[in-house]
Amino acid sequence: MEPEQLYQRRIASRFAAFDQDGDGTISREDFSTAAKRLLTEFDTSFRCDKGQALVTGAEAFWQGMAGIADVDGDQRVSQQEFVGGAVKRLHDHPDRFAEIARPFLHALLAIAPTRDDVERALRALGIEESAAALSARALSVDEEERVDEEAAVTAFARYFMTEDHPA
Repeated sequence: MEPEQLYQRRIASRFAAFDQDGDGTISREDFSTAAKRLLTEFDTSFRCDKGQALVTGAEAFWQGMAGIADVDGDQRVSQQEFVGGAVKRLHDHPDRFAEIARPFLHALLAIAPTRDDVERALRALGIEESAAALSARALSVDEEERVDEEAAVTAFARYFMTEDHPA
């Protein structure tokens, strides 16, 4: 198989992590569902500052994702659009993906600051238990055992660019 085909397959495998309702598309509702799952998992109120930041971060992430991948403008990203958008735009500019994810990840780390918390968050989002554990353990932490945000953003972007660093 050609390297580009392998890359496209890896990107396509990440699609399910975003398709929270399993309807075969990624939509604003999927990002809203993800935020709600995390708020519930960490017993965080939607109305508090951290809850609002997570919801706002999820919306910003959706807007960035739609801007990259929603080719037909229907406010839904099909798997084909996701693969095409990710491969075309992110392959050459992985920092772009990191930047659209940053507000969401920043807000997530405010409610889930440790590796154990990140693992819980990944499981709440439907990531398989062993992959969630491996991903969380791979993250750098500071002297207070809080996950380093830059490392988390980089790992998250790398997840969409390579197969060997799940996040």
